[in-house]
Order: sequence, then structure tokens, then C-alpha cells
Amino acid sequence: TMPIAGTRLIREWRGVEHVVTVTSDGFEWQGRPYRSLSAIARAITGTRWNGWVFFGLKNRRART
Repeated sequence: TMPIAGTRLIREWRGVEHVVTVTSDGFEWQGRPYRSLSAIARAITGTRWNGWVFFGLKNRRART
């Protein structure tokens, strides 16, 4: 259950605001495509994260 393409995910990390855009086939961060939110979270933090948790999406229920 991916967020709708065009959705922007915003997360502040150590005083820097990071904006990720959901695309039709993944995500874009800093102008580069990524397959997973976890890869972006790892790039931002330098450590392994569940990307859904990092961006605060873990407990959201899909709307049908």
C-alpha cells in the first residue's frame, strides 16, 4: 500500500528537512530515484532504518 504518486514525505533529521516525493515506481530524494524508503533513510542517517518507520508511515491504514 504505497502512498499516491506525487505525495511528499517530509522528515527532519538533525536540523535538516528532507523531502521525499513518491513516484509511480518508487521514490525520489535530492533529484535521485530510489527503490525503497529504507535506502533513503539509510542515506540520510548513515544507519539502517525501516523507511516506513523513519518517515512516520508505519501505523497508517490504507484507505479504500
